[in-house]
Amino acid sequence: MMRKAEPMSRFSRVSVAATSAMAALALAACSSSGGKQTEEGGGSAGGVDTPEMTVAFITHAEPGDTFWDQVRAGAEDAAKKNNVKLEYTANPEGAQQANLVQQAVDKKVDGIAVTLAKPEAMKGNVEKAVGADIPVVALNAGMNEWKDMGALSFFGQDDELAGEAAGERLTEEKAGKTLCVIQEQGHVGLEARCKGVAETFDKSEKIYVKGTDTANVQSTITAKLQQDKSITHVLTLGAPFALIAQKSVKEASSEAKVATFDLNDEALKQIKGGGIEWAVDQQPYVQGYQAVDSLWLRVNKGASVGGGEPSFTGPAFVDDKNVDLLLED
Repeated sequence: MMRKAEPMSRFSRVSVAATSAMAALALAACSSSGGKQTEEGGGSAGGVDTPEMTVAFITHAEPGDTFWDQVRAGAEDAAKKNNVKLEYTANPEGAQQANLVQQAVDKKVDGIAVTLAKPEAMKGNVEKAVGADIPVVALNAGMNEWKDMGALSFFGQDDELAGEAAGERLTEEKAGKTLCVIQEQGHVGLEARCKGVAETFDKSEKIYVKGTDTANVQSTITAKLQQDKSITHVLTLGAPFALIAQKSVKEASSEAKVATFDLNDEALKQIKGGGIEWAVDQQPYVQGYQAVDSLWLRVNKGASVGGGEPSFTGPAFVDDKNVDLLLED
């Protein structure tokens, strides 16, 4: 049974105009450097006169996922402003990401910003960092777990609420059966999105694909569309997968529409051209920027951002009515 639409009233309090304007800044600032380890910021690049500090920025990014270029761009801009030496590393495997946290603890960095997509794998080493008096903030994933690990703040969106909003939109559009495509099993944020969709839209089906294997993603979606002609929408949980889903729709000779969570430049163009119906934006640039900025504030001013509550960066819809605000000239 569908839940009543109360969550949308909470969602509608998010300012779509403000989100779109800030997301435009995010896309303009995007880095093309990918997910390799680098050190950015520090030295004369800093806009403050405080001593250089080192921040380990550790995500679960998969190689080639352009979403993380935007997160990283925000972190790098904040690092330059704040005279921060930024050490960026990433690994999609929970155990390996946890090892990166341990390495940061061993190096005695001044602060750690970390995503918590696999909270059970991350918990022990994050708690070690906190126990070593290293300030930790969480971003992007782990909204329900960060407090229990001792992190100071969380920057991101409520993924279940975002899913509820997407489900309500599908209901308003009188969508038929919808596939909610999860590209990484065990990722709490992705599971929460599909769960939220199912709470407010009663014709959704969850399927899993291997996000690191483009051929697998396309063939799995294509096979499902060929098998079930009642599918009217494919909802992906990342912009690169929406682009792959478009190919699946064509390959399966389906009339299903594609919508997505998150954005990249090509997805924006597809929304503009009508190839993608809409996207749910969580402002990845802002997540990266605020995570680093909050650690500088903690180390240098003793401040904590958020007052013990999540600092939400989304969600908001991007569609053909507001996409021009985000497209570069």
